[in-house]
Amino acid sequence: MKNKNLVSITDFSKEEYLRILELAAEFEMKPRQDILRGYVISTLFFEPSTRTRLSFETAINGLGGRVIGFTDSGATSTAKGETLYDTIKMVSNYADLIVMRHPLEGSAKLASEISSVPIVNAGDGANQHPTQTLLDMYSIQKTQGTLDGLKIFMVGDLKYGRTVHSLLMAMSRFNTTFYFISPEELMLPAVYKLHLDKMGLEYHEGKDLAEFLPEADIIYMTRVQQERFTDPIEYERVKNAYVLRRNMLEGTRETMKVLHPLPRVNEIHTDVDDSPHAYYFQQARNGVFVRMAILSAILGVK
Repeated sequence: MKNKNLVSITDFSKEEYLRILELAAEFEMKPRQDILRGYVISTLFFEPSTRTRLSFETAINGLGGRVIGFTDSGATSTAKGETLYDTIKMVSNYADLIVMRHPLEGSAKLASEISSVPIVNAGDGANQHPTQTLLDMYSIQKTQGTLDGLKIFMVGDLKYGRTVHSLLMAMSRFNTTFYFISPEELMLPAVYKLHLDKMGLEYHEGKDLAEFLPEADIIYMTRVQQERFTDPIEYERVKNAYVLRRNMLEGTRETMKVLHPLPRVNEIHTDVDDSPHAYYFQQARNGVFVRMAILSAILGVK
């Protein structure tokens, strides 16, 4: 994995996924290590972020590295008209690796073709979010004891949800059965269903969240993302399509866990938070260890 870009979750093999998860478990046991001393990592966030940015910066600091970058592109030369090409060319002179979030699909791929140092995609529009996927996989493995043969429910915004798209692509290598629950306006794009057909995997689509919940090993809730809609009327129509409440979890498997990439709005009621099925805050914590693993593997120190 040394010097590899992580633009799409498909950039890594199944064996590399498992290696990242193995390293993440090591970092969870020993999160303070000085293995990135002397390395500079640039975090370029052209789009708002809390968990992703802070967990990357926590990971870098915990491993002894240094962080440069920005969280508001309006305070940089892009506000003066500087192109993404020039920004990446310039920053790659200063850093050993670039972590980038950008609202445009394909921006991370473009950056990887420009940069002289590895690019890690921290989200490009509605396209991909591979580091989130790896922490999701780590959370699934920790709670289920395996990644194979699970029933995963993906609920909410399956059209624009980059976390859903990335997780589907990764978990399709582990004999997963998928259940896609969404309003018609936010159904999973056909290209992903074609991929599952090609892989010979079973999947189901529906609109009723409660109908199949007793079957679930993982319920992956997603936020309906207002920022992805060009039509505010369409957003208002679907924004409250699904709200998971604690009483809906009665009769589900004892080991079933509820995941969410966060932030949530109201799609998981707060009465779920103290349920033994709730795992989304621990899931966010796992992001630090997984991002430690990704950075150390790409920089070749592990």
